[in-house]
Amino acid sequence: MPATVIIGGQWGDEGKAKIVDYLMPDHDVVVRYQGGANAGHTVVTDNNRFAFHQIPSGVLTQHVTAIMGNGMVIDPHAFLDELRDLLSKEIFIEERLFISSAAHVVMPFHRVLDNLFETELKEASIGSTGKGIGPSYCDKFSRRGIRMGDFLLGKEQLFEKVKQRVAQNNRLLEIFGAPPLSPKKVASDFVNIKDLIEHFVTDTQAMLWRMRSEGKRILLEGAQGTLLDIDHGSFPFVTSSSCTVGGALTGTGLVPSDIGRVIGIFKAYITRVGNGPFPTELDDEIGEELKERGNEYGTTTGRPRRCGWMDLVAAKYAVGINGFKEIALTKLDVLSGIPEVKLCTSYSLEGREITDFPQNAEMLMKCEPVYTSLPGWGDGALDVDSFGKLPGNVINFIETIERELGVEVTFISKGPDRRDTIVRDPAYSVDSPHR
Repeated sequence: MPATVIIGGQWGDEGKAKIVDYLMPDHDVVVRYQGGANAGHTVVTDNNRFAFHQIPSGVLTQHVTAIMGNGMVIDPHAFLDELRDLLSKEIFIEERLFISSAAHVVMPFHRVLDNLFETELKEASIGSTGKGIGPSYCDKFSRRGIRMGDFLLGKEQLFEKVKQRVAQNNRLLEIFGAPPLSPKKVASDFVNIKDLIEHFVTDTQAMLWRMRSEGKRILLEGAQGTLLDIDHGSFPFVTSSSCTVGGALTGTGLVPSDIGRVIGIFKAYITRVGNGPFPTELDDEIGEELKERGNEYGTTTGRPRRCGWMDLVAAKYAVGINGFKEIALTKLDVLSGIPEVKLCTSYSLEGREITDFPQNAEMLMKCEPVYTSLPGWGDGALDVDSFGKLPGNVINFIETIERELGVEVTFISKGPDRRDTIVRDPAYSVDSPHR
């Protein structure tokens, strides 16, 4: 059974969790394949609002098995906090949630180092969340990291391993003039949560291969977005993991032939958190209006997001990197009531027009957007239940995106609730008898 991959097409925060939540009844397994507690996914249901950081948001569907894949870096203490929050809301997942033994661990010294590195950059800072993600991936690729499988060791062995790693990193903290951490205290903290953690930890790659052979329907849930990918994003203003379709494979153990459907998630405008180039950023009243109407504040950090018009140059790049065959367009309702809406269709760079997205951040900073202006639509225009009933200006906006990208918009989200979704394929309608 081919797997479905959900990938952010912008700088993250596109509303991936809502589409994941919407599609989960058609799947048996959800896998978060990269990133860590620096990501935030929000799902609004009839009864509650859920903020996810490491646990896959698809776990809200009760029959679904949830996996935290080997491509993640996991903060075990934050994981337990998130688990307790879900249990307090009567979401019981302990028998259907599994953590890859190959996923790496975010240690307390990683969080300290993350903030020290960011402070050292001064005005060149990248806007890190300070959750220790980058330093944890550094340890992974330098082959010095602790993995979740180490929670399966005996308590004495786990204690010694953690104590040793803390002592080693204290020498690095000393270089920064930062106070050392207590190796015994950190090691004791890890031993104390071993009994709470270890029964979640397993070989999830082998588990996924078995599920694949059994015909289980698998959905891969990405975090962040294409333009934040460590290889393909606006480096160095990126995250530390592979947010694109390649990361879905390396972060799970699946192979290319397992992937049957790749859905790109795009907002009807665009946002980014933290520093870095942003050609269509609106530093004006419209930008402020988008931020407030769209509640553009980070799920994880609470930081305000920078807002701008939808960037189709960047979107076309994301389509090419990931091979999107369909798009979910979210937060269309936020544009309602704006008399004129804009789409960036090319850049002006030092007097010449370009249509390719520059991978060089310095070059991207010099790009000026070239816009196509379209008439807007009024409040209430989206209060319909099918694409064909949408007003002409809305359809024109969506079809312009489709023409520019060469990809069909199959899902249209017009509000935070599950039912505020227009689906062009009736088989995926929330009211379909097949769901």
